[in-house]
Amino acid sequence: MPKISEKGQLMPASPIRKLTPFADKAKLEGKKVYHLNIGQPDIETPEGMLKAIKNIDFKVWAYTASEGTLSYRKKLTEYYNKLGYNIAPDNILVTTGGSEAIIIAMMACMDPDDEVIIPEPFYANYNGFACQSGVVVRPILSYIDNGFALPPISEFEKLITEKTKAIFICSPNNPTGYLYSKEEMEALKELVLKHDLYLFADEAYREFCYDGREFLSPIHLSGLDENVIILDTVSKRYSACGARLGCIITKNKEVWNTGLKFAQARLSPGMVEQIAGEAAIDTPGSYFEAVNKEYSHRRDTLVNALNHMEGVYCPNPGGAFYVVARLPIDNADKFCQWMLEAFSYENQTVMMAPATGFYSTPGAGLNEVRLAYVLNNNDIEKAMICLEEGLKAYPGRTVDSSQLAVSSK
Repeated sequence: MPKISEKGQLMPASPIRKLTPFADKAKLEGKKVYHLNIGQPDIETPEGMLKAIKNIDFKVWAYTASEGTLSYRKKLTEYYNKLGYNIAPDNILVTTGGSEAIIIAMMACMDPDDEVIIPEPFYANYNGFACQSGVVVRPILSYIDNGFALPPISEFEKLITEKTKAIFICSPNNPTGYLYSKEEMEALKELVLKHDLYLFADEAYREFCYDGREFLSPIHLSGLDENVIILDTVSKRYSACGARLGCIITKNKEVWNTGLKFAQARLSPGMVEQIAGEAAIDTPGSYFEAVNKEYSHRRDTLVNALNHMEGVYCPNPGGAFYVVARLPIDNADKFCQWMLEAFSYENQTVMMAPATGFYSTPGAGLNEVRLAYVLNNNDIEKAMICLEEGLKAYPGRTVDSSQLAVSSK
């Protein structure tokens, strides 16, 4: 029998979706499953996007330009320049989702076996994108006890070798919700300039910042025009995950031209998605104000409930719509499966993502879970009651959850 590729064997399965069969079985058994495991918002997609699709009247569903339609890139330029990005349409490459943006950026900027440093926990699929691109991820631990703040620059310095080509950040962060400060961004700036590195910035959650905190992009910092690669998507901003529409933003023309070659190889991003994306730019500010208010309320409900549970600790995140919580359990993978397979409270249970899937360091996150507050507030309250009862009943409960936490250095 022919063998599959080594890359295929190394390609990781999604830790976010791997428990789906257990959730499906629980539903067949009649259980109500509260899905806090995946970042699929229940917020309605802006009406303008949906109307644009309904009003399409083209006669031929044709290819678009590999870099994206000029009309969409012009409209995107308006959006980003209102945020102070100071870009032109030829700084944008439209991609098939934020995922493709990351893969193209990695392939354009790094050779096989080059290294990228990523603070962990990080979005699990970064590992998959790196595997596809032949890139090596060098994780650097952040810690729940200080809210997953940026690790000290001295720790980054220890990891930098001749193979290091980039540092990759996500702010506001998935999975932790941490929002990097101006001081942290400035420290990263000095580091990438000192070592002549790329700075990749996943900004999928830019719109979701709470408690009056302001979002800062590395593209706002002076002197980084040749280093910064912004990776973005419409998925979260407009609650349009199925649109599969993203982009790369860079002022580095060599990176843009190289990325275009990879974009040409996959032909073009979707026409319908770009029509919808263009309409989305005119979404009124009131939409985002209402969404932020709703998410902020959900966050407070979730974090307060978690921190009132015995043995549980959850930092209060500054953005996105995720938290990572430390639970009094022996193993997050076992616990999350047990909640679906063996537990119910009033015929209900909760689906979460084990945090182990967001770490590369062995043993890290063993007693942590990621929860996405993408359900309405009433469902979150019920899910938290269910989780608390599950923790009481779990046979692998530990006395002191901090014993399993990776200690700060």
